[in-house]
Amino acid sequence: MRAAVVTEFGAADVIKTQDWPDPEPAAGEVLIEVAVADMIFVDTAIRQGHHSEFFDVEPPYVPGSSLAGTVRVVGPEASTDWIGKTVVGRSVGFGAHAELVRAQAAGLVEVPAGLNVETAVAVAGDGLTALMLEDLAPPMQGKEVLITASAGGMGLLLIQLAHKASAHVIAAARGQAKLDLSKAQGADVVIDYSLPGWEKSVLEATNGRGADIVFEGAGGELGATAFSVVRDGGWFSAHGAPSGGFAAYDVADAERRGITVKGIHDLRADTTTTTITGADVIARALAGDLSPVVDKVFDLDHVADAHAALEQRTLLGKALIRVK
Repeated sequence: MRAAVVTEFGAADVIKTQDWPDPEPAAGEVLIEVAVADMIFVDTAIRQGHHSEFFDVEPPYVPGSSLAGTVRVVGPEASTDWIGKTVVGRSVGFGAHAELVRAQAAGLVEVPAGLNVETAVAVAGDGLTALMLEDLAPPMQGKEVLITASAGGMGLLLIQLAHKASAHVIAAARGQAKLDLSKAQGADVVIDYSLPGWEKSVLEATNGRGADIVFEGAGGELGATAFSVVRDGGWFSAHGAPSGGFAAYDVADAERRGITVKGIHDLRADTTTTTITGADVIARALAGDLSPVVDKVFDLDHVADAHAALEQRTLLGKALIRVK
């Protein structure tokens, strides 16, 4: 099969399209012919050799996790009823940016007639995290909700969820095009966080009280600044790291101010306290609660270009990889 392969840790150009051995499904697994695969910012960080504490991978490897496609083969202990069905799911380990991929049958969701495969895969990964955050956070109705990295794939979904929950939504992103997109998705106030003193605009938007809930997807210094505008007794998620690391905050200060903080550990499938499933995500997408914004679709030969676009912050919404 053909696959996009990270040949070594490094810049985007280490990704090469190569012939790669066809995977074989193990017990409880299926083999999927991939139509479309997702791509998220953490894929670029892993390619550079970061986050080894969370992701055990060494080059050469095939990147990508969330995908949609058609089940062609089932392994032992997997139902033959899956054969021929169009599904969305996650690869076993990595490997989604390839023509064929292994996936656990237990995690598959059949794509309903009301969704196309691009929408299904675009919402599957970011939507799962967004719904986990919605479940972990306090009720948003009537609350001041700040969303950073608001024009990314997950940021836009969080705007939609907060808007539907009747929150006062403050979206922070970089540049007018991203602010306009955030506004179009339901943000009440938009703030350019590339400007000095942007946190003052957050305080102005909340009448000096600060945000009740912060969904922090930017990381780094931007994340630390976002933490500074959480009101006492508020709630803060440090789930994004595109700036090079998750938001830094003073644990003692959070305890003193009564701020509840959730991190990436709370969003991992093996450690989270939520019970959100892939089926929940697809159901919410079908109901119109989650509408992913796809900016560009790259083919398998241009996965490196997709990585570069994410790193250069040029995308408005998501990038997908079209395999077939």
